[in-house]
Amino acid sequence: MPPVNTFPLQLRFGDEDSYGHVNNVRFLQFLEDARVHLMSAPRPGGSFMDLIDPDHYTLVGRQEIEYRAPLNFSTRPAGVDVWITAVGGSSFDLGYAVRDSVEAEDSTTTAIAATTMVLVSRSTGRPVRLADAQKAMLLSWQGPAVPFRRSRGK
Repeated sequence: MPPVNTFPLQLRFGDEDSYGHVNNVRFLQFLEDARVHLMSAPRPGGSFMDLIDPDHYTLVGRQEIEYRAPLNFSTRPAGVDVWITAVGGSSFDLGYAVRDSVEAEDSTTTAIAATTMVLVSRSTGRPVRLADAQKAMLLSWQGPAVPFRRSRGK
């Protein structure tokens, strides 16, 4: 699965728990960091965040993580691959792979994940439709479904 974007992730010694591997809770922060980098990345015409006016924002609607191998502290950056798996009317889904190295070759995937983001009106708190320009940018990052071992929702 070729990632659309890979972001380096500098692990901290304090990320490890008493079991000697990065704590599972930290993975949600890794996903958030990669997502924010992707959505804020400068592109011709601006970033995805530039396409969201002040009256709207995105919220996490759902997250799922499947842990595949322990991630241990290293001074070598880990990597988070992130891509878009689906675009709906007011929401979009992201896929992720967290690897023990930013270099894809000889790295181990330690977790895969999916997030559903929803575009919301600040004034009503209700979902609003994604604009055509937003959908077009999201679709430019489209990749495959996240290969969970167990189907979502089961």
